[in-house]
Amino acid sequence: MLLEDIRQANDIKKIRKEDLGVLAQEIREFLIRTISVTGGHLGSNLGVVELTMALHLVLNLPEDKIIWDVGHQSYTHKILTGRKDAFHSLRQFGGLSGFPKRKESECDVFDTGHSSTSLSAGVGLVKAREITGGKHTIVSVIGDGSLTGGMAYEALNNAAKLETNFIIILNDNNMSISENVGGVSKYLNNIRTATGYLDLKKGIYNALQGTKRGDNTISRIRRAKSSFKQLVIPGMLFEDMGITYLGPVDGHDITALVATIQAARRVEGPVLIHALTQKGKGYRPAERHPARFHGTEPFDIETGIPSHPRTVANYTDIFSTVMCKLGQRDEKIVAITAAMPDGTGLKRFHNMYPDRFFDVGIAEEHAVTFAAGLALGGMKPIVAVYSSFLQRAYDQILHDVCIQNLPVVFAIDRAGLVGSDGETHQGIFDFTYLSGIPNMHICAPKNKWELSDMLKFAVALGAPIAVRYPRGTAYAGLKDHRAPVELGRAEWIYREKEIALLAVGSMVKTGETVREMLKAQGHSVSLVNARFVKPIDQEAVYSACEDHELIVSMEENVSCGGYGEKVLDCMNKKGLGNRFLNISIPDAYVEHGNVELLKKEIGLDAESIVRRISEALVG
Repeated sequence: MLLEDIRQANDIKKIRKEDLGVLAQEIREFLIRTISVTGGHLGSNLGVVELTMALHLVLNLPEDKIIWDVGHQSYTHKILTGRKDAFHSLRQFGGLSGFPKRKESECDVFDTGHSSTSLSAGVGLVKAREITGGKHTIVSVIGDGSLTGGMAYEALNNAAKLETNFIIILNDNNMSISENVGGVSKYLNNIRTATGYLDLKKGIYNALQGTKRGDNTISRIRRAKSSFKQLVIPGMLFEDMGITYLGPVDGHDITALVATIQAARRVEGPVLIHALTQKGKGYRPAERHPARFHGTEPFDIETGIPSHPRTVANYTDIFSTVMCKLGQRDEKIVAITAAMPDGTGLKRFHNMYPDRFFDVGIAEEHAVTFAAGLALGGMKPIVAVYSSFLQRAYDQILHDVCIQNLPVVFAIDRAGLVGSDGETHQGIFDFTYLSGIPNMHICAPKNKWELSDMLKFAVALGAPIAVRYPRGTAYAGLKDHRAPVELGRAEWIYREKEIALLAVGSMVKTGETVREMLKAQGHSVSLVNARFVKPIDQEAVYSACEDHELIVSMEENVSCGGYGEKVLDCMNKKGLGNRFLNISIPDAYVEHGNVELLKKEIGLDAESIVRRISEALVG
């Protein structure tokens, strides 16, 4: 196998040109075989095999730099930089990350995970190269989806000012190649990037510049050239910004890609290569169902069907059902997502109420302020978003929603530990970054029925509110404990003495297990479903302090700024001297791995919590 000859960066240069197609096929087969076992991002990686190969054929790594936007399409890059043998550990604790990681390889230039960041990072690297006198090539690879993010356009605006080479590759998997446009653009690209042409153009401009009529002549030449290009080049948006456009180029034609990248390196300034690719290429199930194979669980290669299909509803399913019911009852209910209709569970709502569904693309900032406008217009907007992605819209939440106290509901999915996607996707900061905002309310359901009740409560509240729920199977326990949801009121599930467990959201389930284990040891234990992180139920805290020796807060959020700190603050204000134990996530980034394993590692599993409680009682 040719793939066996790839042991480190630049080994691909040793492969004969006529064998590159075979290598591409071997890489695809390896990816399909591996990801069918580990799970991961399949469709996006199958789509960039040739593009990645071309970059590695032209560039010299790690001296040259490739920045992968989002980074979930970097698997082939990892293979070509000597990490193939570690792929069995992909996205597992202590194993290979599913995203670029600088600590993994010096060929990984920038840690990514969220979209629309690669261009800004690339511009920064280019300016650093200019200051230090470097000669290396810098490439940012960005997808058409990521280009919907506003930050990408901020970067393009600044990239246009660059006077040295910066290559942007637009990986576009939503368009098909037009032979006419492709042929003309190929001809123009060859002329415009040929060494002779570039030298001639530079010579003419230098000769004319500064002469009496030269500057005016240069402007007229540029206007005439632009008028002609408007007719034949589809990338004039970029050209008008001052970025040279090359393409479209077939993103699966290695020879064409290599030639275009080589041409792009000769451009003095920013240059964009428009590569057209097919998501999931080479694997029929992924080609037919690209959304399903964006981030996939382990699957059967023959059919593409998940190896362990879900049979129980998860929290996203519950949200989806409730949204459809809310939409049926109230025509003012509108739903907003930032390019995640499937992931957030809004696909059914979209099908039922297309006029009240809005997918704004990868633009969380716009989504939030757009929701504020809808609220001002008399609608009842619900923004469905992953916890880690809502971080990107912090100013809009504070400035556009909460200052005006507008009735926007934030349905925060994937809150807490999410597992295999790692640091950039763990939803462990939302209690912290939301609770400091005046007018914001935050609640978290203990089970699937309470999620339904909280969403209905949130819509009726008429103020900014976040409903926070985890990834995974919706907890079906404690069905008989369904007290009405009241603002800032906790729910006593079991009331005893000695130890009071004050648990938030997903930790109520863990609290049940902890309570059973402690009772088996002879302890008397109460369990409180906190429900609200803001406003916190101070009376529940004071009541617990009256007849419990140890107060234990439990949350799936970092310690700093979380629920536990608020409980302790309540106790301190009253001068209460009960022993206190804060069970939360350490103030650190949590790497990728199985959620249950991660909980053990950071002491958030039932056994670890019981041990810490026992130590606190003795101490």
